[in-house]
Amino acid sequence: MEGRVIAAHGRQYVVELADGSRLPCFPRGKKSEIACGDRVDIKQTSDDQGVIEAIQPRTSLLYRSNEIRQKLIAANVDQLVIVVATEPAFSDELIIRALVAAESEDIKPLIILNKCDLTDKLPAARQRLAALAALGYRILELSALDQAENLRPYLANQTSVLVGQSGMGKSTLVNALIPEARAATREISQALDSGKHTTTHATLYHLDANSHLIDSPGLQEFGLGHLGRHEIEAAFPEFRPYLGQCRFRDCQHNREPNCALIAALEAEQIDKTRFAIFHRIAGTQRTA
Repeated sequence: MEGRVIAAHGRQYVVELADGSRLPCFPRGKKSEIACGDRVDIKQTSDDQGVIEAIQPRTSLLYRSNEIRQKLIAANVDQLVIVVATEPAFSDELIIRALVAAESEDIKPLIILNKCDLTDKLPAARQRLAALAALGYRILELSALDQAENLRPYLANQTSVLVGQSGMGKSTLVNALIPEARAATREISQALDSGKHTTTHATLYHLDANSHLIDSPGLQEFGLGHLGRHEIEAAFPEFRPYLGQCRFRDCQHNREPNCALIAALEAEQIDKTRFAIFHRIAGTQRTA
């Protein structure tokens, strides 16, 4: 049988079958590389359990990694929706890291600025996102409490994954768009027999027959250890016109002479904050 993974917790998964029924499944072997959104081949082993035999080819895979391990977020997604808010303060670096991950997988990004009803906090939040807006990244301003429907057209006819730091209002947004989400989460927890673990790694909800939303737990970091420096460079859109124009082929864009990126930085064609974050991600900390 074939199905799609709609929830994950540790080595337990819920697979939705073609008829809409759901079956708790386990992977074969000790190591699991299955993500929410994966299309999988399964074998039913009992009335209420199955085994995942294989993962079908993916169109995309969003994940984060450090030197120790990798954490799969979602597979086969078309759009990454990054939720930030006017308060509490959000991390510029976390946003940029998520954007780099999306760019590296050709996943279309959308940034949600939530809690825009806090009008006194709005100008400062807009200013912090100005460099991203200038690069053409889409930014949608709303208040999840009463404007969640403004997001729905952006989710039509695609599979989107929602990410963000804790406290940004991601859950409020999901529950406003999908009122049955709480019930679905309880049902999934019961299916997994893990009531004490109410938060799954990621959960896929259906907005309609052709539109799907994957919710993921709050992030506090977004490691990109799986990307090489050249992949990271290419994931910064403003760098692309200058790549390959440096004097040295393996230029680290630090203090090398005739560096095209440094020249663009000095000409204010590249944002200083993004350039500094690039060096932190690439592990090539720039010296003065």
